Amino acid sequence: MGEISQVKDPGLAKSGRDKISLAKREMPVLNSIADDFRLSKPFAGLTIGACLHVTKETGVLVETLVTGGARVFLCGSNPLSTQDDVAAALASHDSTYVFAWRGMSSRDYRQCLNNLLDFGPQLVIDDGADLISLIHSSRRGLLKTVFAGQEETTTGVTRLKAMARENKLEIPIVAVNDTPTKRMFDNYYGTGQSTMDALMRTTNILLPGKVVVVSGYGFCGKGIAKCARGMGARVVVTEVDSTKSLQAIMDGHEVVSLGDAAKLGDVFITATGNKDVITVQHMELMKDGVILGNAGHFNVEIDVSGLMVVSFNKQVVRANLEQYTLKNGRKIYLIAEGRLMNLVAAEGHPSSVMDMSFANQALVCQWLAKEGKSLEQKVHSVPEEIDKKVARLKLDAMGIKIDILSDAQVKYLSSWQTGI
Repeated sequence: MGEISQVKDPGLAKSGRDKISLAKREMPVLNSIADDFRLSKPFAGLTIGACLHVTKETGVLVETLVTGGARVFLCGSNPLSTQDDVAAALASHDSTYVFAWRGMSSRDYRQCLNNLLDFGPQLVIDDGADLISLIHSSRRGLLKTVFAGQEETTTGVTRLKAMARENKLEIPIVAVNDTPTKRMFDNYYGTGQSTMDALMRTTNILLPGKVVVVSGYGFCGKGIAKCARGMGARVVVTEVDSTKSLQAIMDGHEVVSLGDAAKLGDVFITATGNKDVITVQHMELMKDGVILGNAGHFNVEIDVSGLMVVSFNKQVVRANLEQYTLKNGRKIYLIAEGRLMNLVAAEGHPSSVMDMSFANQALVCQWLAKEGKSLEQKVHSVPEEIDKKVARLKLDAMGIKIDILSDAQVKYLSSWQTGI
């Protein structure tokens, strides 16, 4: 590792390499893509800047891009989600430079974004849109060299679509988050399991009989609600969208306003992508001993600053769990400082589901390296052939065969003239 990288402890590299090797065993699709990249070198001479959660799965993606000939600069997309041993392992490789450590301040976080951009990436991968937003605000000179990018999470795609609506987006972006082999699996199964993992690690509570309130019933919220119910909890959903509310009811959950839910819940988990979801007004209605956690990208869904104001004491009672004692004597427990609980208080999504998400990212990088300079400056969908390829490779890796349409069936589905 040269002097460029900034990680907590380079001596952790061996542990990180072991973790990345373990993740690779569960990521056969990405391994297959890496084999192709090793021969084709689609990124030869290309510098890729990535702002991602620095986990062992991200390590497999970064190594895949390097195998394809890229020089990769990586920074963390959350101050508390970096796995320091993985960061050290990646920084020890040639062609990979890392600016990330767990527990960095907000100032450090922003500085690491800038450190990455100082090396002039041509293609960017983002998780939350902070990197792309910074390029469009205070680092506008890079718009001459950054020709395309991609965004991998719901919150980031929402921000970038807002930029596009206001004609502020000046490079083409691919919304990897929105493609089926990402959101139907990573967001749903991955978020559900990893969020419950974080809840168990931090609290070790018994879920059967508990009331778990899930705010937001998008793909992430649905996955959390499914897992909580599967573990025996009584699930209450709060929503602002009438269609999603109706789906939650039909899925067997209760749907009430958050004001009413505040009086019922034992555990509250937000997954909305919005700010001020759980406010002090809600907290003042909650029972003694409730647990609050956030599974959305940014730490704005729970009013942590307001919680501090109405509390007279705060103490860490377990790893990643803070106890707030309110002025009325009741206690509220906050997981991971209100940040992304499944990555701060657990290890993020299982490797096997991230296999599909990062396979999409690798193939989108390949597509952008070839087509990015000719694309319109807007938010694009992942090409359908990439999504289908990822699904097909995953099924092949699982040893599963599916049916194929006959010529007659293809003709039937494509014709308006054929009836019964």
